[in-house]
This record gives sequence, C-alpha cells and structure tokens, in this order.
Amino acid sequence: MTDINRPEVLAEVNAAFDAYEKALVGNDVAVLDELFWNSPLTLRYGAGENLYGYQAIQAFRQARPSAGLARTVTARQVTSFGRDMAVANIEFRREGSDRIGRQSQTWVRMPEGWRVVSAHVSLMA
Repeated sequence: MTDINRPEVLAEVNAAFDAYEKALVGNDVAVLDELFWNSPLTLRYGAGENLYGYQAIQAFRQARPSAGLARTVTARQVTSFGRDMAVANIEFRREGSDRIGRQSQTWVRMPEGWRVVSAHVSLMA
C-alpha cells in the first residue's frame, strides 16, 4: 500500500485529534460528542467501563466529573492508511499521577468529517 501517511491526511487527522484533546481536557462535551461517530457500532473501552454505541458514550461523557482532566501527552503516533482511515495512539500522564495512560483511537473520514469509530483508554499498573 503506497497511501500510508500521506502528509495531507496526517495533517487533517492530527488537527481532528488536537481538537479532541483540547475538548477532552476542557470538558467540552459538545465537541467530544461531535468527534465520535454517531452510530450504534461505535465503541469506547475506558479505564473502568466498556461502552457500546454512540448513545452510551455520550451518556458517559455527560455524567463524567469535570475535575482532574488535565494531562500531558508524552508520546504520540498517528498513522494513516489511504485517504479515509487512521489510527492515533498516545501515552499520557494525568496531573498529580505517575501512572502512564494509553489511548488508541481509530479515525475514519465520514461525510461530515473525521470521526472516532473506536477508542481504548487504559492505565498501566
């Protein structure tokens, strides 16, 4: 496949990811909701929950406490495959914690723009 990491696709996905990260630490639930694919097929595995479908993810976001969300991204890798799909992986640390967190997202270009179709967040022991 010769369409891996096309610069223009990486730029688009990185911009979408940056918008997601800003919304996450700022608890901008409307933007977080917008950036997830609105489908029952969307899933998010969290540090303490398994969420199946956009509505479950949306309900989780609305109920989540808004304090303690600040974090520092310590490693980041985004890889695109073709023009319409990419994976974004980061390592992070929450403020006040030494634990390393990991986040993986699969992004797909939909008619309305780039959307997360699958996400996984975990903390190392």
